[in-house]
Amino acid sequence: MRGVFLIPAVIAGGVTLSACAQNGEQTVERAFQDVNVVDESNLNDVMLTVADPNEAVNYFNRALKAEPDRIDFQRGLAKSLVRAQRLSEAVPAWTKVNGMAGATSEDKVNYADALIRNSEWDKAETVLDSVPPTYETFQRYRLEAMVADANKEWKKSDSFYEIAAGLTTRPASVYNNWGYSKLSRGDYTEAERLFDQAIRQDQSLFTAKNNLILARGAQRKYTLPVVPMDQIERAQLLHTLALSAIKQGDVQTGKQLLREAISTHPQHFEDAVRSLNALENA
Repeated sequence: MRGVFLIPAVIAGGVTLSACAQNGEQTVERAFQDVNVVDESNLNDVMLTVADPNEAVNYFNRALKAEPDRIDFQRGLAKSLVRAQRLSEAVPAWTKVNGMAGATSEDKVNYADALIRNSEWDKAETVLDSVPPTYETFQRYRLEAMVADANKEWKKSDSFYEIAAGLTTRPASVYNNWGYSKLSRGDYTEAERLFDQAIRQDQSLFTAKNNLILARGAQRKYTLPVVPMDQIERAQLLHTLALSAIKQGDVQTGKQLLREAISTHPQHFEDAVRSLNALENA
């Protein structure tokens, strides 16, 4: 009688083992799927940061061929095209992102950014106007300020720059852009203040240093400000100051500054030499 009951017991055991094996395989498969999702997400991030932008474009194009409805791949492609400076391709790529299910306000702002880079100011303004007012980010207000500048809506511009500066821990570029806006309006004193503020936030921002010299030169301040600079930067800033002096009609001061720039530069300063020769031969 024991034999009679033994066979069903063995069969039942086999069924149980088979079910355990199937469950185990499914668990392992799900685990590998989870790992693949994590790896894919990490790879997407890598492609958007350290990878060569054109390699990233190729990667996301290949990914979209396999899964054309994935908005994260389309978004990655659009961002990579901007990084690669392929703006004529980036704009339609962002257009497509914003037409897909799951598009966000951030996607609209990035679309507006691509349009501005491609000099499509009117369309960028329309896109920004479609972003809900509750969506308040540094990037949104930075772009709003740039559009207001382009429209010469100075009160709006100042307001947007101020908001943008308060929404980031690195406002140097905002102060630099704001200062350039003031410079273009002829408000040189305020421009000088904003450029100085930009440099205080980021001492490596040479563009702000050069703009500061332009603001000072426009006021006939022909001495270098007390800001951090290496020897090459000092020579370059002296050259900018010299050109500002010449533009103001102070030619002799300009010549003196050019000579100082040439003697300061650790290598041969071709641009300054050419400018001085042109003045000497005029």
